[in-house]
Amino acid sequence: MSAPGISPIDDIRLGARPLIVSDIDDVVLEFINPFKAFLENCGHRLLPRSFRLTGNIVRRVDDQPVVDADVKTLLDAFYGSQDLWQTPATEVTETLAALSDQADIVFLTAMPPQHAAVRRALLDRLGLRYPLIASEAPKGPIVRQLHGGRAVPVVFIDDMLRNLRSVREHSPSCLLVNLMVDSEFRALAPKADDGICIAADWLDAADAIRRHFGQQSDRG
Repeated sequence: MSAPGISPIDDIRLGARPLIVSDIDDVVLEFINPFKAFLENCGHRLLPRSFRLTGNIVRRVDDQPVVDADVKTLLDAFYGSQDLWQTPATEVTETLAALSDQADIVFLTAMPPQHAAVRRALLDRLGLRYPLIASEAPKGPIVRQLHGGRAVPVVFIDDMLRNLRSVREHSPSCLLVNLMVDSEFRALAPKADDGICIAADWLDAADAIRRHFGQQSDRG
């Protein structure tokens, strides 16, 4: 069973129009800065030394890295109280509302499903009431199942290269948009592959998405 308010893939009904699938953390919702504030509240710090959490979360008292198990515990606690910390990315609410006139929108978040109901409530409170799928499985097969081979454009937005590659493997015609709203850690991210659109912000992403819709329609 899915958590309350969370949509199983088979229950999502799409129209005969383009599909936008978007990640949540550091794409739709701010993650790094809220997580930093949460860690400070817990006596820890997040240092921007590499594009990962493990090894970069340290105890504030002595700057010693916390062990892997403690990183998982801290993340779990953060997600359990995410509604107290996370805020929407700049322009995301307005941009998605405008794009929803042209396309169906689905959120695909990689997080422990037990915290999905808290995320659903937070998104609803922010006016981001699009269907939500919470899964820790690879994203490529999920996007392929959602789109179902329909003859309409499909877009996938994510901050993580592995997820973009997964979707490319399973939906080759998909427009892949690499968007990360935190610039401090984005500078440490691996370089995106050729063929992946790099968006500086949501307005930039929207321009690329609308161009993709137009090109797909012209070819159709």
